[in-house]
Amino acid sequence: MNVIDVLPRDAIPSVDDPTYEPVAEYANDRDDEVVVVDSVASATRRADGTASGGSVDGDPVRAYPVRYLHYHEICNAEVDGRAIAVTWCPLCGSAVVYDRTVETPDGERVLEFGVSGTLADDDLVMYDRETDSEWKQSAGVAISGALEGTELDVLPAAMTTVGAFADANPDGEVLVAPGGESEAASDTDDPAAIDYDATPYESYFEMDGFGLAAHRGTGDERDWEREDLDPKTVVIGVERDGDALGFALDRLEANGSVAHATVGDADVVAFATPDGVHAYENPGFGFDRTAEPGTYRADGARWKGATGKSDDARELERLPARRLFAFAWQDDHGPDAFWTAG
Repeated sequence: MNVIDVLPRDAIPSVDDPTYEPVAEYANDRDDEVVVVDSVASATRRADGTASGGSVDGDPVRAYPVRYLHYHEICNAEVDGRAIAVTWCPLCGSAVVYDRTVETPDGERVLEFGVSGTLADDDLVMYDRETDSEWKQSAGVAISGALEGTELDVLPAAMTTVGAFADANPDGEVLVAPGGESEAASDTDDPAAIDYDATPYESYFEMDGFGLAAHRGTGDERDWEREDLDPKTVVIGVERDGDALGFALDRLEANGSVAHATVGDADVVAFATPDGVHAYENPGFGFDRTAEPGTYRADGARWKGATGKSDDARELERLPARRLFAFAWQDDHGPDAFWTAG
């Protein structure tokens, strides 16, 4: 693991006191990408016909715009009383939501995370303000400090667009722009006032290179020694029972935008839809793409890949998963941890 210091601690400020607004009041583009965290507010019918969900008094489903996360990278939040961290590493395209409660030798502890200014394999390194341990964002593992070796629990979440989120959750809420200053808004290592209309990583997402050197144009970019996958193809990564498998967008699209696999103790179905990649626990169905993009047939019903919901009021269970670029998934799990058809 290559660990380097890049910025002063908190030069990119985490969001520690988030506020929200109805999705209908979001003033930016409906094509903006968001990280969506479900609540347990409304009971639904799972694919096997049993009830899922919980208290009707839970929090609304909430979305965290990548437009804002570019400048903050971490949002310490709560959903239905659970402390969570919505995390985003622009260099790795890595969106992961973690439970902030961890087991320590002294019992359970709720952590609050900040941006350390360090990168590990070009990935955001977070630090917690309780023990000063440092954590590799894409893996959710403490790489130094009192909690070294501790793993954070990944929570079910999705990356989609504001428009798709609003259509699926008309009563949903969106993070309000936090404001303030960030190094990501600056041409130097010093924070500057944030303009959320700016797109600091647009050229990076479009270029062939990857990692900090590519973003900064320093000429010492990393090599990519495989031709079957682009280093920045989007992957949805699932880990279960000590097993890990990444579903690459390109491979999903070449396979009818759907993949069936077993990861550890879980049967998994992954979908590539027009507004994101998604992974669910598969109750034993064979899904086939329909003529309508993002819609699939299985077990006598039509299913939306972006929500896991069917037209007969059933719902697939979204799996805890990581959305990230292929190079970051390979850094964490090796070159063979990718799904292949057939």
